[in-house]
Amino acid sequence: MLEGFRKFITRGNVVDLAVGVVVGTAFGAVVDSLVKDVLMAIIATLVGKPDFSDVLVFGAVRLGAFITAIINFLLIAAAVYFFVVVPINRMNEMSKKTEPPPAPPEPSAEEKLLTEIRDLLQQNITRS
Repeated sequence: MLEGFRKFITRGNVVDLAVGVVVGTAFGAVVDSLVKDVLMAIIATLVGKPDFSDVLVFGAVRLGAFITAIINFLLIAAAVYFFVVVPINRMNEMSKKTEPPPAPPEPSAEEKLLTEIRDLLQQNITRS
């Protein structure tokens, strides 16, 4: 049962989806900060304080909050990569190295007979 769970949890699709959700959430914070702290502040400076549910301080451009969101995104992405993706890739490589490659299937009786016929025909052609 635990072996099946390990295979499920280390399957590429599950890990990729989890990484995508975490990085997507972090990137969502970057985009949200860009809109709220930079673009809305510029719009508020140009047209006066528009009604944006009091999210912005009139005329304030909060670039520091946007830069913080970018740094947080990069830190989250690096943490996910180094603490999730790299160890799982190493585990997958180790499991591939320990499993011997499957043996090629034994030729069928029909394939053996056809191979013998081919070899005999080649011998007759070279003798001629």
